Amino acid sequence: MATRDPLDFDVGVEVDEEGTPSPSSISPPSSPLSYLDRDRHVAFFEMLYDLMPYHYQSQEINRLTLAFFTISGLHLLQALDRVDKDRVANWVLSFQALPRSRAELKNGQFYGFHGSRTSQFHPDENGVSVHNAGHLASTYCALAILKTVGFNLLTIDKESILISMRNLQQPDGSFMPVHVGAETDLRFVYCAAAICFMLEDWSGMDREKAKDYILNCQSYDGGFGLMPGLESHGGGTYCAVASLRLMGYIEDDLLSKNATSFIVNVPLLLDWCMQRQAIDGGFQGRANKYSDTCYAFWVGAVLKILGGYKLIDKIALRRFLLSCQSEFGGFSKYPRELPDLYHSYYGFTAFSLLEEPGLNPLCAELGMIDLAALGIL
Repeated sequence: MATRDPLDFDVGVEVDEEGTPSPSSISPPSSPLSYLDRDRHVAFFEMLYDLMPYHYQSQEINRLTLAFFTISGLHLLQALDRVDKDRVANWVLSFQALPRSRAELKNGQFYGFHGSRTSQFHPDENGVSVHNAGHLASTYCALAILKTVGFNLLTIDKESILISMRNLQQPDGSFMPVHVGAETDLRFVYCAAAICFMLEDWSGMDREKAKDYILNCQSYDGGFGLMPGLESHGGGTYCAVASLRLMGYIEDDLLSKNATSFIVNVPLLLDWCMQRQAIDGGFQGRANKYSDTCYAFWVGAVLKILGGYKLIDKIALRRFLLSCQSEFGGFSKYPRELPDLYHSYYGFTAFSLLEEPGLNPLCAELGMIDLAALGIL
C-alpha cells in the first residue's frame, strides 16, 4: 500500500513492459458487495487513526497528509466522534513553522506547516533554522484537519502563513510548495487558493497572476495539464477548476447560467470530462488509461462544480466503486487489489458526490466535508 501528498496523482502505479498501467485485474470481483459497508470502513479508518501500519512508515514525512485522509474520512463516514478533537488540534498546531520575528517573513521561507516531525529541524549553532520551512500541501492538510475538528482558524498566526506564502508565487503566477528546489504546477496553485479561502484572506497570493497561469494550462481538448503544454489530466483539471471557483472567477453550476462566454472553454471542458467515464463505469485520469477509484472524485468533482454531474452514468459508477471495495474495509485503486488510504478516502468522496446514504455531504472545491451544509459554519 502506498500513499502520497493529497494532490500527487500518479505515484506508485505498477506498469507493464510497455509502460502502461497494469492492474492485477480490470474485471470486478466475482461477487462484490452490492452496498457500501460503512461499519467495515469505519473500522478500517479507526485502525489507521490509532496506529500507522508499517506499510506507511516510509511516508512518515507526509504524516499530516495521512492524518487528513484518516480524520476527514471518519467525518465523511459520520464517525468523527471516534476522534479526540482537542488532542488532534493541539497536535496539528505543533507542526506550524513560526518565525522568530516579523522581519524573518521576508527571508524567502514559507512559514506554513511541516508535514511531520522529521521535517522540523532545530536551529544550527548560529541560531539559524536551515531548510525548516513549511510545505503548501502540508499546510492545506493542516488547515483542513483543524476545520474538520472545529478549531477556529482565525485564532492561528495566519499573517505568517499568508505573508510568507507570497514568497512561493513565481512571476508566471504558479507556486512552489517550498521555498527552494521544488517543481511548480497546478497542484500548488490549488493549495495556495484553498489556504487563502480557508483563512478568509487573499493577501497570500496574486489572484490575477494565478488565474492567468491556470488559463494557460487548458489544453486543446478542453482539459487542463498540470503545467502549460502538458497532457490534460484529471487531477490537473480539478486543481484548475476548483482554484478558479475558490478564487471567485467562475460561478458554481456554470451550466445553469445564461452567460454567452466564460473564462474557460466550458463546452470543451465538459466534453473532455464526460469522455473520462469508461465502459466499466469508472473514471480514468487521462485518455486511454484504466479506470481508477480516485478519478471518480477528481473528475467527478469538476463536473459537480460545473453543474454537469447529473449527466454521468451514476449507476455504472457506483457499480465500479463497489467492485473496488475491500473486504478488509477501504477501497483499492483497481478491482481485486488491496486497499490503501489514499484511494479509500477518494472512494468515500466519490460516494458522497453520489449522495450515498450514511455519508456526510462534500464540498467539491475543498475536497472535504461541506461544513456549511452541516450548519457548522
